[in-house]
Amino acid sequence: MGQTVFATIEHVKAFAKKCFSNANGSHDWDHSQRVSNLCMHIGRTEGANLEILKIAAYLHDVGRPHEDAARGALCHAKKGADMARELLEKYPLSQEHRANIIHCIRSHRFRGNHGPETLEARVLFDADKLDAIGAVGIGRAFLFAGEVGARLHNPHVQPENTQPYTEEDTGYREYKLKLSKIKDRMLTTEGRRMAKGRHAFMEAFFQRFTEEYEGHK
Repeated sequence: MGQTVFATIEHVKAFAKKCFSNANGSHDWDHSQRVSNLCMHIGRTEGANLEILKIAAYLHDVGRPHEDAARGALCHAKKGADMARELLEKYPLSQEHRANIIHCIRSHRFRGNHGPETLEARVLFDADKLDAIGAVGIGRAFLFAGEVGARLHNPHVQPENTQPYTEEDTGYREYKLKLSKIKDRMLTTEGRRMAKGRHAFMEAFFQRFTEEYEGHK
């Protein structure tokens, strides 16, 4: 990695870290660092451009605090892509690399309408989703539920009939409506391999969780 690229990445990292100074714990700077680590692992395995991935990983959720403040009314992927577009004009990146980074950010969202089209975008998508499942994913699901004031569990209402950002937005709801589907949405070979183990752990946890909640265990 050249000195110019290293300096760019360090500046981008500093900018991104500032964006999370008042962020909620479920989508904080720690999450971005974990996603960056996953991107490096998957990216090496898949043969992706690691410099593009590092920048995209640091910036992928910079719009998230804005979405949380809007209680979900704003798309953090679109907001983050707009923020990245403005930021990256300052750095000596090729137009192709800049466009790829912005695309990675715009297309990383699970519920988004923009599919990842480049290898780097697919790697970031998978890395972000891996951090949402398994042991870390379970922790984040309950952390987010606490942030929005949700109950521990809401067994008397079908998750499909509940609303996000309310007391009904439980960790179990997140698992049933989103997390349980992630392993089938992975886009890279290594991402799919890693997702299988994380999914199995998560599935076993929520089975045990419901049994304990109902007093069967």
